[in-house]
Amino acid sequence: MAKVLYSATMSLDGYISGPGGDMSWMAPYSGRNPTARDLATRTGALLVGRRTYFGDDPNQGTDAEGAFGGKWHGQQFVLTHEPPVEIPPDTTFVTDLTSAVEAAKDAAGDKYVCVLGADVARQALAAGLVDEVLTFIAPVLLGDGTRLFTGSPVRLEPLTQKEHPSAAELWYRVIR
Repeated sequence: MAKVLYSATMSLDGYISGPGGDMSWMAPYSGRNPTARDLATRTGALLVGRRTYFGDDPNQGTDAEGAFGGKWHGQQFVLTHEPPVEIPPDTTFVTDLTSAVEAAKDAAGDKYVCVLGADVARQALAAGLVDEVLTFIAPVLLGDGTRLFTGSPVRLEPLTQKEHPSAAELWYRVIR
């Protein structure tokens, strides 16, 4: 059965995007981490927030555009109350978090559902729907932007910690 994983690269001061949703800061740190590269093959579906889906891609216009530096292709479920008129292939727009998670888990099979977007992650964590959290901490201070997490405390149990040249890696299980 699929597990729900919130995974993100953040700055040392806790931001996953810069001011205005800017993601260009991430380009020097992308693609150099073996766990991050492997995660694309371990992901069966994405659960994405509207701002993330329509937001800034640090690799826009290149071969690395898209999730996991362009390495991942498959079903994505976008949580929004404002779906576009034209729906791209392999994309489902869902208005209800629980339905979105259930559909994503069905699509993922025995792989991960990877949550992309701080607000969707916050909602899913608050609802008890996230199994694991994986953060890559890049050696940069952004000073402002979108935080990895805001909300009520969530208890975590460490699974692994690794150091890579491009980022530290911290993987946790969510304690329910």
